[in-house]
Amino acid sequence: MDRQLETPGEEPPGTPPGALPGTPSGTPPGTLPGASPEPAWVAAYLRRIGCRRPAVPDSAALRELQLRHLRTVPFENLSIHIGEAIVLADTPLIDKIVGARRGGICYELNGAFAALLRALGFQVTLLQARVHSADGGFGIPYDHLALRVGTADGTGPWLADVGFGDHSHHPLVFGARGGQQDPGGTFRIAGAAGGDLDVVRDGKPQYRLEQRPRELADFEAGAWYHQTSPASHFTRSLVCTRLSDHGRITLSGSKLITTVHGERHEQNLGSDPAVLAAYRDHFGLEFDQVPTVKDLTKDITSE
Repeated sequence: MDRQLETPGEEPPGTPPGALPGTPSGTPPGTLPGASPEPAWVAAYLRRIGCRRPAVPDSAALRELQLRHLRTVPFENLSIHIGEAIVLADTPLIDKIVGARRGGICYELNGAFAALLRALGFQVTLLQARVHSADGGFGIPYDHLALRVGTADGTGPWLADVGFGDHSHHPLVFGARGGQQDPGGTFRIAGAAGGDLDVVRDGKPQYRLEQRPRELADFEAGAWYHQTSPASHFTRSLVCTRLSDHGRITLSGSKLITTVHGERHEQNLGSDPAVLAAYRDHFGLEFDQVPTVKDLTKDITSE
């Protein structure tokens, strides 16, 4: 990351990785007996993304929260390759993204973002989606998690998504069926078979959204698939990417890709120290050794 938002997002000195002040492990955020109306993890999360607490949970606040989240918390699948379990529950997700200052895949990013939005007074519904494939088909059920968000100003509801990589920068009006202009392109939410919705970017379908409300636990099978299946693109490659002030920055293996004002630049990082420095400087991620693609055949032969 270019670290322009580093200062407002830093944790207080002495906060150990993975620890959320005032939030005992295993206790869902916002449900602590005798806790104050706003648990300490909420302020820590807002510091993580460099954002002030909104006075009102309105559409302007949602817009700022999503944009700052995209610029500070990377979309990354590194846990799959370094032996970290993905646990779909509020506390471990917030422990990872806030306490350990990591990123994650859609279930983690949008799951944690949903917890933050609810704590701030937004109305949040989890929705499952299947990603459109290049051959015109779809991914598995529960392939993607997205959020329908209601705001106090009566606008929307909104489609919020901080877990789809290169996507819309701002929330989309959930009920609008025309084109919606966004720095990430022209988006449209179109009706599909069975009451589902297609989210389309610049004329290309991105994912098919089911409107039935879901719970975080409903996505466990999809998360397991993407952690273990050789058919999942997440098990076949490393990715770490985030929105920047002027484009996007991505580290894929040892290749650093930066896009600035629409111009793409690629750089092959020639050594492990250079790769580790890129994770640290561009994404705020600290590793002792360079993550490598997990060899799934070892897991199969060891069973």
